[in-house]
Amino acid sequence: TLGTQTDYRDGEAQTDPYSPEYIVRSGSVPEILALATLTWGRGLPAGQAEMEIIDRIREKRAWEAALPPMDSPSNIAKRLKMMEAMERKEWAYREEEIDKLHKVQMEVFKKLLQRQEENQNELNAMRLNNHWQNHQKAKEEKMRKIHHDCALMLRKLIAKRKNCMGKLERRDIIREYNDFSSQTYAPLSRIGFFPDNNSDYYAVKNYYLNTFAGLCELEKSAPPSVFPLKIKAPKPKCIITKTGYIKRSGRLEVVLAQVHQALLEKKNKAKEPKKPPPVCEKVESPVPKPPTLILEKPSIEEEEIELAVVCLQKLLRGRALQNMIFEGKERHLDLIQELRTTHALQEDGQLLLKAQKQMTLSLQRQQDSQMQQLSALERDLATVEGRALANMLDFLSKELVRLQEEQKIHALIMLAERQRRMREAEESGRRQLEESRRQEEDELFRQAREGDCWDCRQTIDTYLEDVILSSMEWTAEEQAREEIQKRAVEINDIAYEMESRRTRLQSEEIVAELVYNFLIPEAEKNFMRERVRQSQRKHLYAAHRIIHGGTE
Repeated sequence: TLGTQTDYRDGEAQTDPYSPEYIVRSGSVPEILALATLTWGRGLPAGQAEMEIIDRIREKRAWEAALPPMDSPSNIAKRLKMMEAMERKEWAYREEEIDKLHKVQMEVFKKLLQRQEENQNELNAMRLNNHWQNHQKAKEEKMRKIHHDCALMLRKLIAKRKNCMGKLERRDIIREYNDFSSQTYAPLSRIGFFPDNNSDYYAVKNYYLNTFAGLCELEKSAPPSVFPLKIKAPKPKCIITKTGYIKRSGRLEVVLAQVHQALLEKKNKAKEPKKPPPVCEKVESPVPKPPTLILEKPSIEEEEIELAVVCLQKLLRGRALQNMIFEGKERHLDLIQELRTTHALQEDGQLLLKAQKQMTLSLQRQQDSQMQQLSALERDLATVEGRALANMLDFLSKELVRLQEEQKIHALIMLAERQRRMREAEESGRRQLEESRRQEEDELFRQAREGDCWDCRQTIDTYLEDVILSSMEWTAEEQAREEIQKRAVEINDIAYEMESRRTRLQSEEIVAELVYNFLIPEAEKNFMRERVRQSQRKHLYAAHRIIHGGTE
């Protein structure tokens, strides 16, 4: 009743403004009724366009009021001229509105086309950038491979120049075993050693452990004292209850015992005597190494034959390497030319390079201009095709919707016609049944009325008497019910009047009479019933005891 507190503003809780009902007086046309079509959010609050519409409505009302009456031919002609002028003015205003709408649509179309062109340019730039990055990655990968091959070939050449005379060197086993990067410790795969092939060579393969038959033999050969296991369960360090839990006192005892043991160990370490300084101890001499093996010196003829074979191998390998270098040069001829162009030092080569560059740029410009012309032509063609396709698809979609609606309406009409025919058939059958039943009842009544026998007349009299008696009873019951309702209304009025005039003392007397006449007798009845039940319970208990005692 004093105020209301809310977490929301009025603007958030406000719905559409309330528009009350209105009544127009006869003979008056209020100006505000011309704005009845405007609603909140659709014209209200009024803007510049709505104000122009209101001004045009006012001008039209003033023009209608200024029209001459149609009482003479001259006024009629003048009225027609004014109406024609007004119609031309309205058509001109309508054309102006259509032009404005067209301009707005053209602006929207221009913005859409500009946005589409920007998106397409961004997409083309992204594609070009991705293409350029892919080419750069391929170029870097190729350069990396060339540098790797170059370093490999340089290492090979350096290794060959170390023994350019082709002299045979004896194998120094001691040096190989001292150098952990030699072929003894780390053989190369190209020599023919593959460590992964014999990876399971050093794995332990035991017949008695890897096969079922070996396990059976091992079990038979083992003594019987090996198999039975004697495991003693560890004694619990703490006091455990029957349920398996450790008491808190037990946990505390374990902790105290651990602390006591740690203190004792610390004291014992402090009391230990210091060890005397070490005296001269005997140093054992190392085990002598075995004598070095001495190889026999080969003969001169064998050395010459071996040198000749090595020379022939070098020639063959050199020719094979030369062929490989030539094939690699043929494969990477483009890359070599590119490297030569980047490191060109002669003036003729530079001039030729500039001429090729200018020719390439001119060809690229021509190609770009041709591509722009083709893209513009394709864009115009796509615009025309899109407009034509849009119009055709719009017409086809509208035609399809119209045909679907027409089929739905036709189906609804057929269903309604079928339902109407079924209802007409049901109504006609029901009417025929009622007419036949009515004819049967009329015939029975006519025959009963025209009957001459005494039994028929007595039956009719009895029926009429029953009808009259039942109608009399119903009428008497209705009259008695009406009398009772009237008496009840009168008694209620008297009771209400007495209730309004009754004092507090009279109310207490009425309550006391009700308590004395209703509650006290009921309490006495309950008390007497309980006493009878108590008196009967002794007899029932004695009877039960006698019966059950005998049965037991």
